[in-house]
Amino acid sequence: MQGKAELTPAGIQSRAELRRRRFGVLLACLGLYASLLLWLCFLLAGNGFEAARVGLVICLAVAAPWTVLGAVNAGLGFWLLRAPGEMLRRAAPFALAGSAGRLRTRSAVLMTIRNEDSARAFARLRAVAASLDAQPDAAAFDFFILSDSDDPAIAAAEQLEFAHWLSCARAPGRIHYRRRTENAGFKAGNIADFCARWGAGYEFMIPLDADSLMDGATIVKLVRIGEAWPRLGLIQTLVVGAPSRSAFARIFQFGMRAGMRAYTVGATWWAGDCAPFWGHNALVRVAPFARHCQLPPLKGGAAILSHDQIEAALMRRAGYETRMLPLETGSYEDNPPTLVDFVRREARWRRGNMQYVELLRLPGLAPMSRFHLLWAIGMYLRAPALAAALLLAALMVFRGGADSVSVPAAAGFLSIFLFLNLLPKLAGYLDTALTPGAVARQGGRLRFAASVGVESLASLVIGAATGFDVAVRMIAAPLLGRVEWGAQARDAHGVTVAAALRLFTPQLAFGGLLFGLTAAGSWRLALWTLPLTAAYALAPLFAVASASPRVGRLFVTARLCASAEESAPPTVLRALSPPEEAAPAGALAPYLRR
Repeated sequence: MQGKAELTPAGIQSRAELRRRRFGVLLACLGLYASLLLWLCFLLAGNGFEAARVGLVICLAVAAPWTVLGAVNAGLGFWLLRAPGEMLRRAAPFALAGSAGRLRTRSAVLMTIRNEDSARAFARLRAVAASLDAQPDAAAFDFFILSDSDDPAIAAAEQLEFAHWLSCARAPGRIHYRRRTENAGFKAGNIADFCARWGAGYEFMIPLDADSLMDGATIVKLVRIGEAWPRLGLIQTLVVGAPSRSAFARIFQFGMRAGMRAYTVGATWWAGDCAPFWGHNALVRVAPFARHCQLPPLKGGAAILSHDQIEAALMRRAGYETRMLPLETGSYEDNPPTLVDFVRREARWRRGNMQYVELLRLPGLAPMSRFHLLWAIGMYLRAPALAAALLLAALMVFRGGADSVSVPAAAGFLSIFLFLNLLPKLAGYLDTALTPGAVARQGGRLRFAASVGVESLASLVIGAATGFDVAVRMIAAPLLGRVEWGAQARDAHGVTVAAALRLFTPQLAFGGLLFGLTAAGSWRLALWTLPLTAAYALAPLFAVASASPRVGRLFVTARLCASAEESAPPTVLRALSPPEEAAPAGALAPYLRR
């Protein structure tokens, strides 16, 4: 019998076992990382290390950690996914427990919104509520729409949607709406306000974004797990993309889902009691969150934008475990419908993640929590490092000509590096292919193979376009001014050629520059690197084509990049239908919160 000191705070796992796992992952990562750097040094050492060569090695040293850990996580995740019945026991043993009988606690389902399409947002929360109402413990849940909208027209529409919901609800006393007149503290401030006003009445909260969906069975399961482990402060679900009419969203989430499945299972195996938080589609224990997860102020009084990771770090510092449930089970979100929207979202996330630099020295954080913060920063340092590496390599070939580097050796290194970057998705695709019935649910073998091919090619363009935009913003951050965190486009819509060129002409020019410099030194190497250089140049065309309603209809009709939910939609997705006419605002009075 292990003593409490030998177990994680909730008593779920052995601390010693988690340390061994983390040490093993560290050794594997260091070995692969050192191999890549030594291989590159060997390739570049032929004619001495001039400044460009040294710079290229430094850039790879900055960019490679994300690639290396992704590959190691993918390998671990694939191994665990192919162990029937063993994955949860090894990676997430907390999920095997759950309280019996009726739920003993009350929970609040929160949807935070700011200047969103009110009909769309309310329809999603109503679908979640309907799914929970089908559960025996439905009465244990209340629903809160927490608005920070400052547009009067949108605020009025929210009130009408709320009135309509009340008019047809079986238990209107469980539905609440509150609008703040100021967006103090952004989303984190919105939730903090809920905790201060109503948090004492609930053991758990389930925060949702305006594009989130969760089914009732999943939410009840999370609460049962939380009840079984009193020192479990947070459970993050694995969120997958909901079916979409947008070709871009379908392509992106098809690859993202495959890659996240293996990556997350592998990361969960060694992260253990110190998992990350994504800010939505999660179970959060209210009391310790309200008491210990108050966000620290930044220099100059600025508010923290990307609140989720630091909240998880503060929860873990308070002695509560944060865990990841690595199952694709009833937890959905909408992804950006166009490349333009995706790039803009990445710009906001980059700004938020870079604030973590100031928070790395917070006292008392667990080592794994500091790692998650550092990793979130490194994700955006990687983009400028890769762009600089490509430019330095092209300049080196331009100056040195065909003899500056061995073309077969350079092509071999580039192929391995790309393979390691794609390994999480490849592991996910292979797992799908080996799982009985999984390929059939995604349209059959031919459609699945075509979808993998389309996504693999498109991912090069998405990565190049987004990475270059991040790199430019990282370098020119002081000149770009404030990035607004307003409402996001969530439904399929077209992108004009003018809009695509306005945003992606720099990528097109950069791709042309890389190809021109490389071709001037070695046509053979230019052809080998064409997939990378073309990815930058094709960004405007891809942005327009992947946003086209006609292309979107083609993808839906042909079931390209389809999700499993398209063949058998769960109830919570089927519940989404065009909203009915709103009820009069007078019905608001008994429940309206201000």
